[in-house]
Amino acid sequence: MTTEDRPADGFSARMAFARQKDPAEPARRTHLHLKLVAVTLAWLVAVPLLLVYGVSSPRHPESVFDLTAFVTLLGPFVAAVIATKNRRFGLGGAYVVLTLLMVLPAAYITRL
Repeated sequence: MTTEDRPADGFSARMAFARQKDPAEPARRTHLHLKLVAVTLAWLVAVPLLLVYGVSSPRHPESVFDLTAFVTLLGPFVAAVIATKNRRFGLGGAYVVLTLLMVLPAAYITRL
């Protein structure tokens, strides 16, 4: 048996296997993006609603502002965890940056 007759083994075989497309990848990617859109939309709706409720209520409950600050940071953080768990590190990094950018507004909200 010559070397040309043997099946490829070792590094070249692993690389050939790794380059094959996974047929379930587009469905997984779509499911991930739907989850991220759902989390982002929930965050974009919940934070302004809580803030308006806290400002417009006659008593200005402090607990509403604390909850608003918590949700302000929680939304992008959850999206970052979902993205990085599903091996989408670019999206996860973008949501981490968004989480860090939300620290100042959250700190301001707690002072209201």
